Amino acid sequence: MRHLTREHGEEAAIPAEVALSDVLPPAPGQEADGSVPGRPPARAEGLRAAIGRDAAGVVALDLVDEGPHALVTGVTGAGKSELLVSWVVALAAAHTPEQVGFVLADFKGGTAFERLRALPHVAAVITDLDASGAERGVRSLRAELRRREGVLATSGARSVAETGGALGRLVIVVDEFAALLQEHPDLAAVFTDIAARGRALGVHLILGTQRATGVIRDALAANCPLRIALRVTDPADSRAMIGSDAAAALPGDAGGRGLAYLRRPQDAVPVAFRVARTGAQELAVLTTRWHGATQAQSPWQPALPRRLHRAGLAAAGQGEIVLGLADEPEQQRQRTRTLRVGEDRGLAVFGGPGSGKSSILRAAVAQTPDGFLLPADPEQAWSVIDEIAEGRRPVPPLLAVDDVDRRLAAFPLEYASGWAERLQRVIRLAAERGGTVVLSASRCTGQLSVLADLLPERALLRAASRTEHLTAGGEPGSYDPDRPPGRARLGGAEVQFVLPDEEPAGGAAPAARRRRTTLRADTPRWEPRALLVGVVSPTPSRTAETLAARFGLAAVQVLRDGAPVVLPEGEGLGDAAAEAGRIRGDGGGAGRERAAPREPEPGGLLLLVGDADAWQRQYALWQRIVRTGEVVVLAEAARDLRMLAGVRELPPYATPHAGRAWTIDRDGRPSRVILPAPQGDVSPAARPAA
Repeated sequence: MRHLTREHGEEAAIPAEVALSDVLPPAPGQEADGSVPGRPPARAEGLRAAIGRDAAGVVALDLVDEGPHALVTGVTGAGKSELLVSWVVALAAAHTPEQVGFVLADFKGGTAFERLRALPHVAAVITDLDASGAERGVRSLRAELRRREGVLATSGARSVAETGGALGRLVIVVDEFAALLQEHPDLAAVFTDIAARGRALGVHLILGTQRATGVIRDALAANCPLRIALRVTDPADSRAMIGSDAAAALPGDAGGRGLAYLRRPQDAVPVAFRVARTGAQELAVLTTRWHGATQAQSPWQPALPRRLHRAGLAAAGQGEIVLGLADEPEQQRQRTRTLRVGEDRGLAVFGGPGSGKSSILRAAVAQTPDGFLLPADPEQAWSVIDEIAEGRRPVPPLLAVDDVDRRLAAFPLEYASGWAERLQRVIRLAAERGGTVVLSASRCTGQLSVLADLLPERALLRAASRTEHLTAGGEPGSYDPDRPPGRARLGGAEVQFVLPDEEPAGGAAPAARRRRTTLRADTPRWEPRALLVGVVSPTPSRTAETLAARFGLAAVQVLRDGAPVVLPEGEGLGDAAAEAGRIRGDGGGAGRERAAPREPEPGGLLLLVGDADAWQRQYALWQRIVRTGEVVVLAEAARDLRMLAGVRELPPYATPHAGRAWTIDRDGRPSRVILPAPQGDVSPAARPAA
């Protein structure tokens, strides 16, 4: 026994140790050893529980009559967590899971309430080890208040006690309330709201904290008249809790652990008592007693899955595609998030490598019969967007453009600006003509920001850094580097997007997925449209070799410095024919024979190849070719297109050093073509686009 002097000087005997089994009344039909299961009688009117002993006997509290909410303070090692555990167990021993359920929040390492999960009364446990889950859970509690208000309104009841058992009571227990508010300061308003409205709705708070001053706001404290103070270090904390300095004078040794002062609304002075401790055997007996009981319903939905397949969601309506599952804790629901093709203007998706953004676009296109994914090839991407922007191609019902920032970076500066302008026009046209556009990018650059602003919504997946998350429009507190692929913030909610199913091991895809889903603009192979062709190339000899391999040596001539080209009356080669057989050269190799010069037949094809300087010196010849022949400019000589051919508009993008060129039509408009590849060239860049 330990003697403790009360505030008024009366010396009383407080037990040195109390087991919870010593203060709990036996359940009906239960033997002394707890071997026979029993159930306590139904008691919906209150939440009475024995939690310890004082000098006079058992200390029992009624959270309904003496609350409706309680504050518990105590420094580390004073026994605060033991008190909270024993209080929960005592309530579970005295009431059925239908009468009372618990939401337990542990913000001191995640272990305080772990052993209580086996109780069917425990609806949910949240910890500081899952910060996002903790915030999600607490926000769901507001929805629980609204749900309970609806039940009361439907039944015409003024409080949960008048619902005839339709509503059980919910007790929210928080260990280290200050730590919770430190991580989620905006949740203070949620607890204040619960404290103000919880009495009639049957929602009760038991908040544990090391100190009350500076943590518990006045509006919250005013609704928590039931106070328990274990040892505190600051007399001000003791006075704030129980109206005296007594809790600050409690001993800090092992014997002081579990000593506390209780002050209820009806107490003139605080009452000292010893907190009962819950052992493993006591918890096991209680778990056995409630074996098979209905689990208390959690006030929030299960966490979103880390991977979501289309088959796991409800079917979409006509003209809708399923994006994923949206978690709305403040509505206590999870609902399928869809995109109405032709009605919704579209969506911008931002995410770093491995975040799932490309998979999201593929899944959307796969669900749309006429949906198209823009090809990755920059030439194709340029042409498709250009044709739609200029009205030469209709706007598809769904157009998906993946990795927009990488596409822009791959273009030369002039083309990047031009392509972005054309894509803006396409997005506007889609909005006018019933099309939907979905874009994705890793980073939100200046050009991307303009494009994303044309679309009504943004989905923010896992970003490569906090800076990129903020640049894309994310909130500072919502950055999570550990988001699973496909998890995004969309429209104020967490959404797990549908990801495409894995392909079968043999590579075979269902027939529905084998259809063409990539919108293309094919580039034709070049065939001369005239017998006289002027070719502009920064490397004339090499280009001439390539053309000679296709059209013959006699049909190709390189413009040489100081060697005039004389064209006969017909279409023949004239005095310049001797050059046609010398385009190969020996490349410095000894003993290599030159091909013999050959005169072309009258009226045959003549391809004149030169760089810009050579053509400027042959100005008259160039003008003749422009008037009567055909002009071909290699992609590597893009600057010469404007200078020699007078082309002012930006030509279709052509990849340099990949066998691409522009040919000029009679109206002076350039079009992209594929030149013949050199024999034996296996470079992918020299091949036509697949």
